[in-house]
Amino acid sequence: MPSGVRPGALPRHQKGTAVPLSSVTFRHATASDVPALVDLVESAYRGDASRAGWTTEADFLDGRRTDPQGIREILDSPHGTLLVAERSGELMACCHVEQRGDHAYFGMFAVRPRLQGAGLGKRVIAEAEQWAREAGAGEMHMTVIQVREELIAFYERRGYVRTGRLTPFPYGDERFGLPKRGDLAFELLTKAL
Repeated sequence: MPSGVRPGALPRHQKGTAVPLSSVTFRHATASDVPALVDLVESAYRGDASRAGWTTEADFLDGRRTDPQGIREILDSPHGTLLVAERSGELMACCHVEQRGDHAYFGMFAVRPRLQGAGLGKRVIAEAEQWAREAGAGEMHMTVIQVREELIAFYERRGYVRTGRLTPFPYGDERFGLPKRGDLAFELLTKAL
């Protein structure tokens, strides 16, 4: 399983703050990380603070993106992990990657808003894909809310393909947020590893 630092530097970008890769380490999250992980994920997707980055869902979802119980459930899964990227003890990014039969699932991907657009997210995806390959997965799957065209385009540039397979948004289940519109669905994206 990937755990070390790979050398290089993240490119500068007008929206994000460049972080030298030599200062970023990847590791598997532990129970002591739960509060910081909840904060990280919420900061990237919900509320006004998330608007500092480009991954915000604040325009079409209110409520929470995750909670401590949801993070602990991922940590307790024997088939996956929550990878975290950190520098000097600060959690900067995370993602959930889990082996599911012949493929791996990628989700709960979050980068601190002030660091978005600087290349760290690409590095996290590469680390997750490496974990999936080492776990024996031949393909990575993810679901993205279909109205997130900019986010889907980001994944397409990383080699992910839209399948057109939609799953209805779970309206009424507050664990997924409080929708502000009635046309939300998840689209499956895949990438051969």
